[in-house]
Amino acid sequence: MIITYHGVDFIKVQFGDTVLAVNPVSKDSKIKSSRFGADITLISSKDTEHNGADVTSRGDKASFVIDGPGEYEVSGIFIKGFLSKTQYGEGVDHINTIYTVAMEGMNLCFLGAFSEDTLPASAKGANENIDILFVPIGGDGVLDPAHAQKIAVQFEPKIIIPTHWESAGGKDALKVFLKEAGAEGVKAVDKLTIKRKDIESKESEVVVLASSN
Repeated sequence: MIITYHGVDFIKVQFGDTVLAVNPVSKDSKIKSSRFGADITLISSKDTEHNGADVTSRGDKASFVIDGPGEYEVSGIFIKGFLSKTQYGEGVDHINTIYTVAMEGMNLCFLGAFSEDTLPASAKGANENIDILFVPIGGDGVLDPAHAQKIAVQFEPKIIIPTHWESAGGKDALKVFLKEAGAEGVKAVDKLTIKRKDIESKESEVVVLASSN
């Protein structure tokens, strides 16, 4: 599995010939981001910085788009969406979907534009047996760095990957988050290539992915 970060909460997960796009930035957004074809697209919020299903098709092949709570199975990949809230974005309904994805023997959780101080009852099932957690840390409508760390540890993940810091709170947000997590020495990497066996001994290890934009 290869994981790359494309700004805001936009994540690309590639495993074999299958590509998963999570919260792609729409071409209507003022923020310019990567575009690539994806087999599956997950959308947490209706904000243009999260709902870019318009950039993930491959020619005539449309991506399979999931944009709300529920349980899904697509090509042997099991996906669950959990209802939560966000204060991010203007003119939207402030609904945010947290997604868990089970594939390649690992459980991934994407918090999207999550902004609540505690995990709501509607999303309690999202924090079960999570291996890799993607958590927004930039503040200004999503979790701030301190709250992001408090939420992240509740999931007891093997790996924590901060998002929403390149275009929001900037490097100051990342610096604060790393200090809160006791991971000040962590340096950004271009991508995370990982297998199930690689995470067995890890415990809330922070991995910072540099934005590809």
